[in-house]
Order: sequence, then structure tokens, then C-alpha cells
Amino acid sequence: MKQFLEIGKIVSVFGIKGEVKVQPWCDSGEFLCEFDRLYRKSGDVVEIEHSRVAKNVVVMKIKGVDTVEDAQKMRNHILYMDRNDVELDEGSYFVQDLIGLSVVDADNGTVYGKLTDVSETGANDVYHVLTDDGKLLLVPAIPEVIVETDIENGLMKIKPLDGLFDI
Repeated sequence: MKQFLEIGKIVSVFGIKGEVKVQPWCDSGEFLCEFDRLYRKSGDVVEIEHSRVAKNVVVMKIKGVDTVEDAQKMRNHILYMDRNDVELDEGSYFVQDLIGLSVVDADNGTVYGKLTDVSETGANDVYHVLTDDGKLLLVPAIPEVIVETDIENGLMKIKPLDGLFDI
């Protein structure tokens, strides 16, 4: 498992005091605001002085970035979190850990394919499963369907609802 996970991207400058706008790549802007430190791809620490949610982005002040010019240099940088800085609730997973799992039938072992993406719908997440023949299956991430998620062994067991994969 990766130690550092992508959590957002600096998309633009905000104001004249070196603040930046960050597009969250996590559950919410509020979650991103909980961090006092993030990381660059190189592993260098990015200390966060303060952050707040503003519409669909997070406005963030990074220590040492004090001018518009400094902030402009940060555009398009990806920010990372250390997975050790977060304790997930039971049954919760990082999306990056789900990507690539083999999805199989819990009852008969039929292999459906690989989990390739996760969409948020509001009611529940939807897992995108790509079959070997290139067909996309959409699987609702609900307890009635997801029987077991085994990150360690790269496996997700499901019980499809009647008609779920019918076309």
C-alpha cells in the first residue's frame, strides 16, 4: 500500500497574501481542512497555516508562501496526505486502495473483473468494475451487495442484486 495518498490539487491563487485554492480529491473540503501538514510528491512537508472551505474548493495558506508570485508557482502541484495521519472508521477505505481489486461473486466465485473507479452519487458510492472483455459493470457500494473487502489480498466479494448486470 502506498504511504502517501493524493488528496488535492492546487488549482489557482486566492487573493494577494499567498493563499491558494485547492481542489479536494477526498470525501470533502472539510476533511482536507483537518490537516496541519501535507506533502509534495518528493515527500517534502507542506505546513498548513490555515484553511477553509469556499464553495467547492479549499482556500489554504501554506507556510512560506506569502505573495501572489509564490502562490502562482504552486499552481498544478498535487498535495499528498500520509495515511498514518488518518484513522478510518471500520468498513471505510481509501479509494486508491480499492482501485485494482478483483471483484468476485461471494457465492460461486465468478470473477466479474477489476475495480477501476469509484463514483459518488450522494446516496451511496458506485464501484466501476471492468470485465476482461471490456464491459463496464456498475456496482452499488451498499451492504446488501458488498459482502467483503479484502485490501490485503486484493479481493472484493459481492452478491449482485437480481437483475443488476442484466442489459
